Amino acid sequence: MTKEKILVVEDQQDISTLLKIYLTSQGYEVMTAMRGEAALEICRKTPPSLALLDVNLPDMEGYDIGKALRASPRTRHIPIIFLTARGERRDRLIGLGEVQAQYYIVKPFDIEEVHTIVKNQLEDARRKNQLHPVTNLPTADLINDHLRTLLSTAGWAMALVRINGFETFTQSYGPVVGEDVLRFTSLLLNEIISELGGSEEFAGQMVVGPEFVVTSNPERIRAICEQLMTRFDNDIGLHYNYRHRKQGYLEVQDDLGEMRQVPLMSLSIGILSSQDGPYADIRELSEVVEESRQRAVTLAREQGRKSNSFFGRVIR
Repeated sequence: MTKEKILVVEDQQDISTLLKIYLTSQGYEVMTAMRGEAALEICRKTPPSLALLDVNLPDMEGYDIGKALRASPRTRHIPIIFLTARGERRDRLIGLGEVQAQYYIVKPFDIEEVHTIVKNQLEDARRKNQLHPVTNLPTADLINDHLRTLLSTAGWAMALVRINGFETFTQSYGPVVGEDVLRFTSLLLNEIISELGGSEEFAGQMVVGPEFVVTSNPERIRAICEQLMTRFDNDIGLHYNYRHRKQGYLEVQDDLGEMRQVPLMSLSIGILSSQDGPYADIRELSEVVEESRQRAVTLAREQGRKSNSFFGRVIR
């Protein structure tokens, strides 16, 4: 299972170091920032599983960081814990009310108490089936809630991304290496969205299967998907051994006992937008975007394409 990422935003070096050393010893991956802008940049590139925020920072208040996290579809689900010297009633109301933080802890604090609260919040998120166990991307209810919100608005686009050949790869190389591929793909998604996207982008992963959901606006979705396909195709070979990478395929035995060649993994992507609707509910939305992805697969086969990634738009 992937280590859960905790973001510590604290401008006092001794406190930041203490939290990082202790939480790392408890099995978490800890990222630190001493300024608000640096913290927001980390969240754009690698959204954490939980954020520990100080309020008094050199460039902005921790409340502003929390509000920015709550405003973005990619990070609004992240548990927020304030860890600050500001303990007045007004401060607590801002943190717990306006920012909707899960906890507000006043310094000085007990490090074991902080860890217990962090652990409980992360366990609560897993229990609610909110984060994928391998990639820590939003999943299940979070994806569904986001799609329901989309259906009530206009000017959005959605992509369903599937890793072709993932099951065969996992059977050949094992589930642990397969998890590395899922992490690699989620990292690409986050990096590309950070580079090309804005504040409204969302990325999630289905609970079952190597499928990802990306939402953006119609102007950016194609660029995001094209960049994702290019970088996936360029780098996926690194997950194979030298022989498979050089020959460009795996050799597997089919149900009849005969050997067949399976291309290296690629992506197939279905795209639709609000302009292609209307859609009655998220079930119809999911069915139509899957039809679009399947159409892209069929077209690629008709064209004789075997290994490169491809995508198709919805036709209704």
